Amino acid sequence: MGKRLAGKVAFITGGSSGIGEATAHRFAQEGAHVFICGRREAPLAAVAEAVRARGGQCDYVVADVGVEGQIAGAIESARAKAGRLDIVVNNAMAYSWGAIADTELDAWRSNFTTTVDGTFFGTRSALRIFREQGSAGAIVNIASICGLFGTAWMAGYSAAKAAVINFSRAAASEGAASGVRVNVVVPGVVETPATAGMLSDDKTRAGTERLIPMKRVGRPEELANAILFLASDDASYVTGAVLSVDGGRAADLVTALE
Repeated sequence: MGKRLAGKVAFITGGSSGIGEATAHRFAQEGAHVFICGRREAPLAAVAEAVRARGGQCDYVVADVGVEGQIAGAIESARAKAGRLDIVVNNAMAYSWGAIADTELDAWRSNFTTTVDGTFFGTRSALRIFREQGSAGAIVNIASICGLFGTAWMAGYSAAKAAVINFSRAAASEGAASGVRVNVVVPGVVETPATAGMLSDDKTRAGTERLIPMKRVGRPEELANAILFLASDDASYVTGAVLSVDGGRAADLVTALE
């Protein structure tokens, strides 16, 4: 077991499954006291129990990241319980499908409440706590390849994830002088509950993999490793970076060659 995060306290939103769950396990393996956050208690409790069963430290807080008071209170309660805060990973997201011409305003805005507002609330809370502690800190925000390229029938989600990327750059500029680093991880297609539909059968999975230069979808653990790097002191001179972890999808214009 490594100790790159020994003595660190980390707060991860969207921690009940997928990338957030894998990151909780990875951080705990590296010595962090991890707090995970989400809207449903049962899966959060299951993840926390699994982390502890492997010898890690993990607690959970039930909160909706799109509700300012809930997420700010959750992060503050974690800081109060652990005595400090060092890392925040804003991973929670929500999305809707639909053609732009048929999208109602509420459906459009639903993409932003969790993804953009939640990232803003989490980042702002972290910056305030780091300032009060007089400490450096690391914030890792999770975007999506949809935030780099237009995606049909996912205009709201694409716009929200693009906002996360440029918001993070602004936050990196503000935090740099006080030692606060803000970076972005951009997943491609990763095998999580959110992508279960597009990977539900051999035909759709093969079609998806054909578009990826490495010819396979990613694993949550591979994203967790990238998040760990940016959260750790190994990335002590990295801020404002946007790191694609996508099997080469964003690098390749011609993606369907066999």
